[in-house]
Amino acid sequence: MNLEGMPAADVDHPNAAIRISSWAELLDALFADSWVPEIGRYRSRYAFRGLSDAGYPLETTLIRLGGDYAPLERHLLRNFRKYAHRRVVERDSVWHWLSVAQHYGLPTRLLDWTYSPFAALHFATAHIDKFDRDAAIWGVNYIEAHRLVPDILRSRLELEGANVFTVEMLSESIKSLPELEQLCVQPFTLFFEPPSIDDRIVNQFAFFSMSSDPTLSLDRWLADYPEIWRRIIIPAELKWEIRDKLDQSNVTERVFFPGLEGLTAWLKRHYSPRD
Repeated sequence: MNLEGMPAADVDHPNAAIRISSWAELLDALFADSWVPEIGRYRSRYAFRGLSDAGYPLETTLIRLGGDYAPLERHLLRNFRKYAHRRVVERDSVWHWLSVAQHYGLPTRLLDWTYSPFAALHFATAHIDKFDRDAAIWGVNYIEAHRLVPDILRSRLELEGANVFTVEMLSESIKSLPELEQLCVQPFTLFFEPPSIDDRIVNQFAFFSMSSDPTLSLDRWLADYPEIWRRIIIPAELKWEIRDKLDQSNVTERVFFPGLEGLTAWLKRHYSPRD
């Protein structure tokens, strides 16, 4: 999961950010609105994304290519499908291929999210070279976001009794990216769960957002729907405390990136001096 971006201006509306000042306030903000009366359980309906710099926008890796990037999307995906081994996908659909491509770092219109606020906190505090700047946790209510998708997609969710799409559900409804783009005059964003490609996807409790418009930065789209999202600002001075508490809770690279790569990343950060 890649949770970094490039600096950009904040979204401008009165509820754009919640600035916390303590660990307790942070937990309250992360789990706000998680009570679901219908089932009598605490089940948050938010997708979370952690950014080590609060100034980073919600831009996809495709947008960050720069230049005239939108027409390149189909070439990137076509060649990925051409050269990648067929066994890397369980089904030959564009949504399966997009999931695998995003997971392995190909520029796509997808954006990484997690169901876990603690996973988002990890990515917001994993880079100690950015501890001199504020971090941010974005939260988007995916149920409310899906009320804005076209009827063909919303009815598929209702038929399944689901809150989030799967690649199989998308494959049964829409066959291609051009078909997705032609569904609606107004841009929309949906959230879907990728196949369990490997332990990283599973351990990070990961899923993706996808826009009908490949040029749309998600924070710009969200600016028109302030009621479905929130943004928590983590002051730079709190990062060390949060990071240490996450480490003690075993919320580390060793868990999210199983294998020697994650182990060495955790050890390197864990034993780095504070200064």
